[in-house]
Amino acid sequence: MTVPVQSLLFADPREAADLAAFLGRLLHYDRAAAVRLQAGGGDALAVFGRPPSFEVLAIRTARLARPETLDVTVSAGELLESLDVSGDGEGPGERGGALPAPVTGPPWTGVLPPRGPWQEQAGLPAPDALRVALDEAVAEFRTRDEALPEESRTRAERDRIGREIWSRPVGTTDLPLRAVHAAQSLGFLRPDPDFPVSLLSAGGWLRLRTPFGSIALRRDPAGGLGGLGLSVEPG
Repeated sequence: MTVPVQSLLFADPREAADLAAFLGRLLHYDRAAAVRLQAGGGDALAVFGRPPSFEVLAIRTARLARPETLDVTVSAGELLESLDVSGDGEGPGERGGALPAPVTGPPWTGVLPPRGPWQEQAGLPAPDALRVALDEAVAEFRTRDEALPEESRTRAERDRIGREIWSRPVGTTDLPLRAVHAAQSLGFLRPDPDFPVSLLSAGGWLRLRTPFGSIALRRDPAGGLGGLGLSVEPG
């Protein structure tokens, strides 16, 4: 584990604010969430998180004020608390924050998608069609849930319905609908018909990429994030 810096300084105060928003959304799904931070000697910081409701990896990048080398897992809550996003952005305190102490991360932090090369995949619907598909899926779940007899309205049955709906492939791709749901829930999708969204693949991984972040997961749903054939990097 490489931790050569004690604080994070971002290129722009908006970078800190956007990262804070992402961390807040992760904590909404898991108050004890951890994130893995990586910077490979350049000015790009990659932040990896795993919202448990979606069983995917969420990736948010931010531009740093200077090149850094960093690879550490920290508490998402502590990192959020350390970020100063107030003021007009003229001082360094308004563009960064202290780096929290490293934590022993959950198993997923040692299993990340490969660095590449990533190849673009065809068959992904346009952003507006993705949002329509999400709305229809939510409506279907509510309808089927409400139609359940009282004795059958159990957590197990509702989970079964949810898994069936959110595991459906998007368009003509292998991407499950839950990945798109995760992207929207984490603020990666925007209501703009010209908003660029692409689907990439590398090895056994798929990656839904937008300008505001990416969602990555295994191509084979049976393999899960902990399946064989993953790129395992030192934590």
